[in-house]
Amino acid sequence: MVVAQVPVTLVKVFMTTPSATQIAPSDFIRNIVAADLRTKDFPQIHTRFPPEPNGYLHIGHAKSICLNFGIAREFAGICNLRMDDTNPTKEESEYVESIRDDVNWLIRDWADHVLGLKAIGQICEVRASDGKRDFYFAPLPASAGDPNRALPALQDAIQAEPFYASDYFDQMFEYALELIEKGKAYVDDLSPEDTDSYRISGKDSPFRERSPDENRLLFEKMRSGAFPDGSRTLRAKIDMQAPNVWLRDPVLYRIRHAFHHRTGNRWCIYPMYDFAHCLSDYIEGITHSLCTLEFEVHRPLYNWILESLNLPRRLPHQYEFARLNLTYTILSKRKLMQLVDERLVSGWDDPRMPTISGMRRRGVTASALRAFAYNVGITKYDGITDVAVLEHAIRNELNKIALRRLTVLRPIKIVLTNYSKDQTEDLNAVNNPENLAAGTRNLEFGREIYIEDSDFMENPPPKYFRLRPGGEVRLKYAYIIKCNEVIKNSKGQLIELHCTADLESKSGGPNANRRVKGTIHWVNAKSSIDAEVRLYDRLFTEPEPDATDNFKSCLNPHSLEIVHARCERSLADARGDLRYQFERLGYFALDRESKPGSLIFNRTIALRDSWAKESQRA
Repeated sequence: MVVAQVPVTLVKVFMTTPSATQIAPSDFIRNIVAADLRTKDFPQIHTRFPPEPNGYLHIGHAKSICLNFGIAREFAGICNLRMDDTNPTKEESEYVESIRDDVNWLIRDWADHVLGLKAIGQICEVRASDGKRDFYFAPLPASAGDPNRALPALQDAIQAEPFYASDYFDQMFEYALELIEKGKAYVDDLSPEDTDSYRISGKDSPFRERSPDENRLLFEKMRSGAFPDGSRTLRAKIDMQAPNVWLRDPVLYRIRHAFHHRTGNRWCIYPMYDFAHCLSDYIEGITHSLCTLEFEVHRPLYNWILESLNLPRRLPHQYEFARLNLTYTILSKRKLMQLVDERLVSGWDDPRMPTISGMRRRGVTASALRAFAYNVGITKYDGITDVAVLEHAIRNELNKIALRRLTVLRPIKIVLTNYSKDQTEDLNAVNNPENLAAGTRNLEFGREIYIEDSDFMENPPPKYFRLRPGGEVRLKYAYIIKCNEVIKNSKGQLIELHCTADLESKSGGPNANRRVKGTIHWVNAKSSIDAEVRLYDRLFTEPEPDATDNFKSCLNPHSLEIVHARCERSLADARGDLRYQFERLGYFALDRESKPGSLIFNRTIALRDSWAKESQRA
């Protein structure tokens, strides 16, 4: 693979909702959509995001969400949220809820007005179209409810829920019977292993020429539960010599005596993805079905199923784009589940995980993920994107919105011997130099303060511009100080530093413009508060962990370090919806486990890319 940082052409898109002029990317899929609209063949663009609820969504899904909802948003269309729940042995309600939460979070105040949902309990509409029985499932009006209300509340108010492929099991069964009656599907008794072997070799099944009547009878017995798992399948009858192996009589239904999270035990046969995918698209009136590139070879089967049924309405069309691959990242659901099951991470929402839930907990914003998805672009070739592109998007966003705060992760105590013991003063500090409207705050200053242990060295190397014996530094927002004495215990361990302050060097003083080479941060020893700070880093040490024999051997043993820090007192009122820059350290967010008096902060990202230097050394 090649490292891809795809340039994106920007075009102006004039939108009917929710704002006037927006900047949107231009790519081959958007060009197709724009051309289709110009021909006026489509009254409205209709896309969908159809995850399988067998795990948590990851950043690769975020790219797909931004593409599908972004196109609906840019072209005044609709994007359905649909659960592709056709495999009951791997799906759980927990995953359904996590998917809903993640999608709602990512599109809130951006594309929630184009979200296609259905009423709870709503069933598929049956109607006649050109004299033929037809199934259709229209979404609720996108404008239903109060557009200013938070999205989850809006969904509750209008009693709405996502679409589910399982909503169409009856219709899919009826479509399968139609294929049987036309001689285009048959019940096969081959084992799963023999089925694969016959398809690879292009050999006909000995059961391929069963009559439609016999196939119908067997298929109905499959539904009634007469046969055990794996004993029979329903297969499409296409061409066992086709160059595309996916057209060699693919399996459409398999027997699974398993409880389904929505339909319970009503069904013991379940449609395969390729059968359910295209029919769900058709039933929902999808116009543009956007899939990742590995489904390109499935498109002939997608088309064959729809065309074989002589459906009366316009058929959806599938388009493929390259999936997201990131350096230093695993995006295989199976491998991510392995990390969770083997407790190599704390869960699906561990802040080191590339899941949307994990990134949310780490403090990444939805707008940063959307900016990243737009910047990497949409292409037709596989590549791997440097994770530094994602990290740049995160830093760029947080730099604009994060409130600046002072925190010392590994404290060293300083006593200012020429500062009165009883004296304190409030110093003025800027909340965000990128946004002066964020205002200022007061920092309490006193005789005893803490600085970072890395900001002092007793025997420093050349060009070390922080504190040293006999050396001077400026304290941010405060005074220039000079280290006069290093106090140690009987074991030679550092206890504290005794320093003096140039009391005329703070802002507005006679020596305010006196220059020293180093500026460091600090907190007041008495008024600062305790906090647990979790320093997260990349989960893997190798750029392509998937390319190794054992991806777990690339796990970064230093991906999490927990320190007990001292924070400026204003952080006692820290909020989960805000982001903070701990000056000179990085960007941080309050963890969901944090409580008043027991604060926990997660490092979202460091201020600079420390891995770039390591890569250059390597």
